[in-house]
Amino acid sequence: MGKYHPHGDNAVYDALVRLAQPFSTNIPLIDGHGNFGSIDADPAAAMRYTECRLTKIANEALLDDINLDTVEFLPNFDGSEYEPSVLPAKVPLLLLNGGAGIAVGMATNIPPHNLGELMDACIAITNSRNDDGEEVTDDALIRIIPGPDFPTEGTIIGKSGSRKLFTTGNGGVVMRAVMHLEQVASGKKSKRNAIIVTELPYQVNKASLLERIATLVNEKKLDGIADLRDESDREGIRMVIELKRDAVAAVVQNNLLKKTNLQTTFSGNFLALFGSGTVPQRFTLRGALDCFLDFRFQTIRNKCNFQLDKVENRIHIVDGLLAALEYTDEVIDIVRSATDQASARASLMDEDNTKFCLSSAQADAVLKLQLGQLTRLNGDKLTDEKNTLSESQANLRNLLTNDAAVREGMVEEFQTMKTKFATPRKTKILPDEDEKAEIDLVQNERSVIVVTRGGYIKRMPLKVFESQNRGTRGKKGTSNASEASDDNEIAHCFTCNDHDTVLMTTQGGIAFGLRAYQVPEGGRTAKGAPLPSVLPLKADDVITSVLPISQFSKDEYIVLATEFGWIKKTNLAAFEKLTSRGLIIASLVDGDRLNWCEKCTDSDDILVGSTRGQATRFSAKDLRPTARTSRGVKSMKLKKGDTIADVNVLSDNDDESVLIVTKEGYGKRVKTEEFRTTARGGSGVIAIKFKAGRIDDRVSTMRVVKEEDEILLITSQGVIVRQQVKDISCQGRSATGVLVQKVDVRAGDSISTVSIVPKEDIVDDK
Repeated sequence: MGKYHPHGDNAVYDALVRLAQPFSTNIPLIDGHGNFGSIDADPAAAMRYTECRLTKIANEALLDDINLDTVEFLPNFDGSEYEPSVLPAKVPLLLLNGGAGIAVGMATNIPPHNLGELMDACIAITNSRNDDGEEVTDDALIRIIPGPDFPTEGTIIGKSGSRKLFTTGNGGVVMRAVMHLEQVASGKKSKRNAIIVTELPYQVNKASLLERIATLVNEKKLDGIADLRDESDREGIRMVIELKRDAVAAVVQNNLLKKTNLQTTFSGNFLALFGSGTVPQRFTLRGALDCFLDFRFQTIRNKCNFQLDKVENRIHIVDGLLAALEYTDEVIDIVRSATDQASARASLMDEDNTKFCLSSAQADAVLKLQLGQLTRLNGDKLTDEKNTLSESQANLRNLLTNDAAVREGMVEEFQTMKTKFATPRKTKILPDEDEKAEIDLVQNERSVIVVTRGGYIKRMPLKVFESQNRGTRGKKGTSNASEASDDNEIAHCFTCNDHDTVLMTTQGGIAFGLRAYQVPEGGRTAKGAPLPSVLPLKADDVITSVLPISQFSKDEYIVLATEFGWIKKTNLAAFEKLTSRGLIIASLVDGDRLNWCEKCTDSDDILVGSTRGQATRFSAKDLRPTARTSRGVKSMKLKKGDTIADVNVLSDNDDESVLIVTKEGYGKRVKTEEFRTTARGGSGVIAIKFKAGRIDDRVSTMRVVKEEDEILLITSQGVIVRQQVKDISCQGRSATGVLVQKVDVRAGDSISTVSIVPKEDIVDDK
């Protein structure tokens, strides 16, 4: 040991002792024989009295590939030996057994984790790196690894500490001893209640704990305890705390948890050396697993390079031996006529030889052959060997060029390690009565969420908007409209519950999901929060569609439509695990944009309207469900210069009508039955005619409404009007409509979008 450590073998022996202690590490790497200490902090015997060897998992998980050029070897501290810079580990050992250490201005304290859970997490993340892999979110990762797993068992109280530690790299995990109540003998005939402690929190010294309890009892700071003793043996821990006859067990237990280390906090700090091994860096659970998987991936590649070199060298030798067997007589003549071995080698390597010309390595192999090896049987063996080597060569080259093949091998490796060495979780996780999920702390109220074209988002309580009459100017819903900035131009506005999932899609075909309450709240005239602070948007990403979802039903679908008329239908359940990380949901042609996202069932119809007043209706059942990343099919035939204005889902409801509003503020309602169901891909029928002289007017939006509904009309400069749908007249398809909102067209204002206020949110503010 002294050859590999500048401070001699004493410092190494202390580390070796810890690796052999089953109460310090989840998976001991050293199989120790002799006294290696105890949970009472008894020191280990001197090294001359102990023996040790590597455990099976240490040999297999750490040293299997050490001689295959998998890791770099460096000189030791005095340059007399070489040692590996790291071991080619098959498991994330830092997380498996944990570690603690201090340095100048920094410290690390990493808890141990369960091997089976770590392998499951490695498998999940490895599979997610494939092209068709499912993303592993932080929530999914924490479901796989819910918390540390301590070798002394015990319990963890609540999940918030583990979640904070895993996601930030710093946090406290509350640990509690396992206790139960028993009746134990007290005297010859009487019995007393006793609290029996069978499992302790990690790194709690049992002897010191007993001493602390005794001190508190003697100082009258802990009442109700009559006797205290340690009955632990090789079978496990058993601390007996006898209670007085009038003591209430629950009260005594609560005082023990409060005043002693029967309940304590493991203060975790994920800090380790990254990069070249000289850069201290705080990491998260995902960061540690990603780093390990990258290391394991490169280790396998290094191993394949080494093995491929060996295989190709052997193939080269076998080719030479086969050539010698084919021309046995010529080889024997050359060897017999040669004056010495060097001249025989030179003759075998003669380039003027028309039958064979061997390399130096091949010539040496041929000269080492015995006459008995020049038989036909030996030739068949060499042929079989070459075929086997060729297969190995092809497999190794595939591993060096195909990342998916390497990941497949990694998954098999992790499954093998789990099968061989995984143990059930030792530390149970109990719910914290005071611990609540974030969503439980948010009241499920109705809100209005506004997204501007300048990339700002905000959430406002719905009650700030009072119901108004048709044709009024309305209230400000964003910052000052006089500011000539895209920051204030409304792109989307919708109402939802604060607990709803908001599905946001970008024009590039990326979808993001977050809870409505996670959107920052702002006042009516506030600009809002920048979208990149809420979602990981790229510089050129624009939110083109938003959809609140209360429940992910298996019978419902998401309909996605683009500006050029492409449309697709995907099962709603495919979006249930969508997070703010984002996911590709559609493939687009050049110049096209994904603008609409709606829910539907097979019993619904889909109404598609164009900016020039055409509309087509077809059955959603005729739209075949496609994969999440497909492009879809054509929804309607568009004339030159025309684009899609809006997409709606029609249910079988006679009370519904289609509200059509133009950019210049004119609108009307049209009964849904006036739009007959036709085949998908047609030119459609007239939905609205524009006012005479309004040559630049175009359809802004089409919304399916009921007469008792209320709507919010939003202009591009941020003016919002809330009014009753029944105040807008119902007309035929060829009518031009009425003025539903005054729009300052000369100032460049126009109707941007229309949002429907659900019936249950309509209040009388008169």
